[in-house]
Amino acid sequence: MIEVRFHGRGGQGSVTSAELMAQTAVAMGKYAQAFPSFGPERRGAPVTAFLRISDAPIRIREKVYEPDVVIVLDPTVMSVTKVDSGLKKDGALVINSTHPIKSLREQFGFTQNIATIDAMAIALEVLKVPITNTVMLGVFSKVMGQATPKDVAEPFNRRFGPALAPKNLVAFERAYNEAKMEGV
Repeated sequence: MIEVRFHGRGGQGSVTSAELMAQTAVAMGKYAQAFPSFGPERRGAPVTAFLRISDAPIRIREKVYEPDVVIVLDPTVMSVTKVDSGLKKDGALVINSTHPIKSLREQFGFTQNIATIDAMAIALEVLKVPITNTVMLGVFSKVMGQATPKDVAEPFNRRFGPALAPKNLVAFERAYNEAKMEGV
């Protein structure tokens, strides 16, 4: 089983990211579970979402405390949340950042594998909005080998419709191809 924790802010697509990856996994014949964790926060408040993907039925019904992967949609949450808390030693951080991986390691003390992408730049260029969720899913899919652009096409079509799905697929593909990775 792969367990994933998403960190972002309300309105950036953390919850949608988890749901889209779960739908993709189910379409690929796997079992999946996705759910958010937030209170009455408003847009812009820190949000956490969780995802599990497995080849067998998933019986766990709790937050992900020891993730294999942590996805950081908004790098500002790293200054208020210890995003690598509980991350497995051989786990991976997927971070929306323009900073070099070495700099992130020095600043936050990260020791696990890291993949980065300037998700905001891709989102603004391709989607014309500052929502980085499908960009970050592209990096996650590349790192974990969970899905290809072809695999996410149908879930994207269902979620975003014919007008927005192609743009989100382009954003996903760009991230899939452009991510910088160290140790992954």
